[in-house]
Amino acid sequence: MKQVKTLITAVVVMFLMAGINTVQAQATPSKVCHVASQELVEQLPQAKAADKQLRDLAKTYEATLGEMDKELQNKAEQLKSLAESRSDEENQRAYQELMAGQKKLEEYYQSSQQAMAQKRTDLLKPLYKKVRDAIQKVARAKGFDYVLDSTTGTGVIMADGYDITPDVKKELGITQ
Repeated sequence: MKQVKTLITAVVVMFLMAGINTVQAQATPSKVCHVASQELVEQLPQAKAADKQLRDLAKTYEATLGEMDKELQNKAEQLKSLAESRSDEENQRAYQELMAGQKKLEEYYQSSQQAMAQKRTDLLKPLYKKVRDAIQKVARAKGFDYVLDSTTGTGVIMADGYDITPDVKKELGITQ
């Protein structure tokens, strides 16, 4: 009986010690810092090159759209000037061709917007990954458990804590 009582006491002491260790582990405060990730991405030299590629691509699409629009306007003016000398069937056919051209212009515009969005994603995704990896490396090296993004519009209302943005800039080789 004495052995059972000693065993029960030992088990209770073990559970109490485990509980105390758990409470101590939970009581250890987490270290939190913040970083302006968008600022980091924008300051990368690769981001400036990506921005130039996107602007050049946009100019190409805009030029093509401008040419298509000019053709449609010329066709509409021609249709209007010849309308009285044509039959109703010819005018109807010409009008349908004009509407088909308008639809083609709208489809080209939509596809150009989709292509621009995809190109932007393709160019920036590796940069966001590079910045995220650098943030994680710096945060871990400095012993932080959590990193909040203090970029405007991300939901962080106040960021008075430790800002690792300068440290991450150094890690990324950004000298600005």
